[in-house]
Amino acid sequence: MSYFITGTDTGVGKTLVCCALLHIFAAQGKRVAGFKPVAAGCDEDEHNDDAMALRAASSMQLAYGQVNPYCFRHAIAPHLAARHSGVRIELSRILASYRELAGQADEVIVEGAGGFLVPLNDKQTGADLAQQLGLPVILVVGMRLGCLNHALLTAAAIAASGLKLAGWVANAPDAEMSALQENIAALRERLPAPLLGVIGYQVRADAAAAAAQLSIASLEVGGCAPAF
Repeated sequence: MSYFITGTDTGVGKTLVCCALLHIFAAQGKRVAGFKPVAAGCDEDEHNDDAMALRAASSMQLAYGQVNPYCFRHAIAPHLAARHSGVRIELSRILASYRELAGQADEVIVEGAGGFLVPLNDKQTGADLAQQLGLPVILVVGMRLGCLNHALLTAAAIAASGLKLAGWVANAPDAEMSALQENIAALRERLPAPLLGVIGYQVRADAAAAAAQLSIASLEVGGCAPAF
């Protein structure tokens, strides 16, 4: 089973959670591949740090382009980054790349760009991509001020897209947050999916350490029928 990983915002730890999941599934002896369809913020070699991390955490030997078909230089909203590069993000190209990976791997962990509804082109958003992939969704909640509203709105958008919220992860991107445990408890009461784990603040992202704080036993599978 593959999963689509989204977040309450950008910079909430989606890549860390993706890499942690790849570690967990690889430890089960599965062939795993990370997939970041769209990345904004790339170096001169047209490589993105998050995509490189997913590639490194994959158990398969993958070319960079297999992991990240769309990579743009400027770290701005994907549709704007694409426009500045004279490119239109096409979901058909992303779906073809996903099918290629899914045909080789037991698990593909797909990392969405930014939040769930981030625009990808003039008409389509990350939600449209998730719908067409038809995968169960895992929500990464950045535990900081405003996270309750952001998490509940995102969960509502996932449900409105006809997708299954399979689980959620509480990640602490800040060293200190007031009432952290109370906020986690509030979300456990309100989100219609199991909490897969709480990842404490890390000075440097450590996917192996994050994996040790997650449990996938309660993952609820089931997405929607893929559009391809």
